[in-house]
Amino acid sequence: MALFKSGNPALKQETFAGLSVAGGEEVMTLQGTVNKTGLLLTLIIVAAFYTWNIYFSTNDPASIVGYLLVGTIGGLIVGVVTAFKKTWAPVLAPAYAVLQGLALGGISAIFEAEMPGIVLEAMTLTFGIFAVLLVLYKTEVIKASENFKLIVASATGGIALYYLVSMFGGMFGFQLPLIHDNTTGGIIFSLFVVAIASMNLVVDFDFIEQGAEQRCPKYMEWYGAFGLMVTLVWLYLEILRLLAKSRRR
Repeated sequence: MALFKSGNPALKQETFAGLSVAGGEEVMTLQGTVNKTGLLLTLIIVAAFYTWNIYFSTNDPASIVGYLLVGTIGGLIVGVVTAFKKTWAPVLAPAYAVLQGLALGGISAIFEAEMPGIVLEAMTLTFGIFAVLLVLYKTEVIKASENFKLIVASATGGIALYYLVSMFGGMFGFQLPLIHDNTTGGIIFSLFVVAIASMNLVVDFDFIEQGAEQRCPKYMEWYGAFGLMVTLVWLYLEILRLLAKSRRR
């Protein structure tokens, strides 16, 4: 079996290891994964619209705090469980999408209230990057070579570690520089993170395609779609952060 390397924790080298399909059992297909990705994306948007609506109808951040906490913490828990329990993906992936949608809707509304138009810009850039990279991948202009995957995985791991240290540092009164800075250095850092998140999409496309070629079980369509959502959510948030830094300068 070919080796897989992805910076996305949901789509890592061992994900397809040991999977087998019994005779007559349905298998994973690219079209099936695309359909499920569309469904998860719809769930995220619907859930996000719900918290977005609440915020702008009350103009009170306190009205969505509960949704933000449930969406963020619940999404993290469901995401971790899904990463370890691939067979539960048909149930957990939609739950993850709804929870993330609740959180994203609240976060987006807060940014939009401060900087009108920023959410539309972030969404346009996110889907634009997704579409362009998908075309470049399908036309083989960009290839997910093993070296490419290794670089992306290493950079993603480094970013995750940096964020984690900063998060724990915040509990003790200090934060690492660049993440929240509106300085030139902070903007360059955000550009780098957006670039790495974008490169993860290429790795994810390749990973899903390889899974379909290896005829993995049907439930892996949900798992592949879930992994792609993880990357898209990350990319959107990083673009939102980048645009906010640029506007606040």
